[in-house]
Amino acid sequence: MSTVILDTITGKSTATTITIGSTPVVSASANSMTIRGEGSAQTSIQKGLAKAWSHFQGNGTAALINSFNMASLTDTAEGRYSLNFTTNFGSASYSCAMMSGNDGTTSIGRSQIIDATPSTSAFALRNVSSNDGANSATDDVNILATLHGDLA
Repeated sequence: MSTVILDTITGKSTATTITIGSTPVVSASANSMTIRGEGSAQTSIQKGLAKAWSHFQGNGTAALINSFNMASLTDTAEGRYSLNFTTNFGSASYSCAMMSGNDGTTSIGRSQIIDATPSTSAFALRNVSSNDGANSATDDVNILATLHGDLA
């Protein structure tokens, strides 16, 4: 087994491209790096990474269980929360995927919706239950959110 220790890697034919065999696998430019994806497509490493995520307990005293780029969680009302980012997003046009449930005994539908206009520093969400047909805000044991976008 060999160990390579270095500070800079420079492509031989193109200074910003690293090739394995005859396949270019990594290409870099100012503040951007792509990697060979499926087929011949290039995938942006920065744009493909989750910039923030959280797993929090929404019932009782709401608390972050585990998270990345989350400074804090604010419980604003039953089933309503604000996730406050450690590092702000560059704009409020990021995307978020969410899900929730209890301890494996949830038998009714759940939905998560945006509870206020997204901002660069926080994301407000409402966790609702379709049990009563009115989509009432409800607390859950497990609420998860993953956010993608550009950081400031």
